[in-house]
Amino acid sequence: MPTFKTERAGYQMTATVQRIGFDLLVVVTGGTNPHIGDVTTVTADTAAQTVKFPSHDGRFHKDNFISERLATILKPHLTGSCTITAGIHVNQITKAQIAAAGPMTADLGAAIVDWLTHHPANVSQPKYYGQDEQPQ
Repeated sequence: MPTFKTERAGYQMTATVQRIGFDLLVVVTGGTNPHIGDVTTVTADTAAQTVKFPSHDGRFHKDNFISERLATILKPHLTGSCTITAGIHVNQITKAQIAAAGPMTADLGAAIVDWLTHHPANVSQPKYYGQDEQPQ
């Protein structure tokens, strides 16, 4: 599984990509307390959908800022579905570190797109029954 890293403003973000058939699972973590703060799904033909999880203090995580941006970057390059989990926490985060999250996500997105371009899915197409066919 390829792993991509970017670092700015004193913290790091990592994206690990797993190809599952034509589909992708992308796990983005970073900061001082990596976690799963949200899940965003997207395909080339559907809009992104996000589920945000509650944090330890009862508020909802804001990691969708990252997963939704990444979904937008990856969408034109998808051959199947894409599920992105994101969870970056930086203790006592600064405004500069918050501002760095956008460009860091762009860095990860560009690296993943480059990897997808050079490593196309090498799997066979699934076969389905026709309209008038049923399992025997």
